[in-house]
Amino acid sequence: MSIKEHPPQQLGDSSESLHVPVLLDAVLETLAPKEGERYLDLTAGYGGHAAAILNKTGNYSGSVLVDRDDYALEHLSALASRGARLMHEDFASAAQALERAGEQFDVILVDLGVSSPQLDMGERGFSFRDDGPLDMRMDRRQHLSASTLVNKASKSELERIIRTYGEEPLTTARRYAEAIVSARPIGSTGQLAKIIEQAYRGKWAKVHPATRTFQALRIAVNDELGQIETMLPLLPKLLTKGGRAGVISFHSLEDRLVKHSFKEQFDAGLEAELAPVTKKPILGATDDVHNPRSRSAKLRVAVKK
Repeated sequence: MSIKEHPPQQLGDSSESLHVPVLLDAVLETLAPKEGERYLDLTAGYGGHAAAILNKTGNYSGSVLVDRDDYALEHLSALASRGARLMHEDFASAAQALERAGEQFDVILVDLGVSSPQLDMGERGFSFRDDGPLDMRMDRRQHLSASTLVNKASKSELERIIRTYGEEPLTTARRYAEAIVSARPIGSTGQLAKIIEQAYRGKWAKVHPATRTFQALRIAVNDELGQIETMLPLLPKLLTKGGRAGVISFHSLEDRLVKHSFKEQFDAGLEAELAPVTKKPILGATDDVHNPRSRSAKLRVAVKK
């Protein structure tokens, strides 16, 4: 894909008022942005991390902020008005395009997963907390949606998605897939959640039985793991010597890919391009009432030799 720059827009709301960035203090400490350095944010979202890092570097015109969600990009207007380049792309395509162009950066951040504002917007279909359409597309330009999978995928494909991406046991994934197929057509997040709840065997308290199925569908719709697998090998090429890259993950499937990719680099001996900054992941706060998502967050950081 080619680079597509998103024109700055003037909006009244600041990005900081919409989004509380996860692990911000740890990000600033481990990535240690310095005056004049170039910054690449491959998942800029609502600009919480980007605003804090660019405040340290001051190099707006040399920095690139990426997101595939057009709604998120609208809320980066304040940073764009100061010179930051915006790219309306998924992070894998953006990384590939920037690598082909020979661009390098001193600081790179990737904050994986769905953002809190996306979850809060019922019409986006990421959550069953508010009934909405079965959408779940991070990039609303793409054709594939959760509705397509739920209503068109075969029973065996749904079982595979729920088992692999939702990490449900085989028998549970099969039971949920059968329940979904039997209830078609399914038109809303609330309807799907109710179907999964009825197919669940046993009592549940804090975590709704449909939580992992919704995670699985979201990952499949947005090819989240494929995106990560494409992006991670490009990080050394996108970094300057001494440049630092940080990746924040939110569940075991994501973190496993990041951990293995970094470990392959660290174990490559003289051929290794990266060295660890964090020997173990930095964990999110378990008592963060402002952003509950931070409880599952893990930050891993590496530096280019």
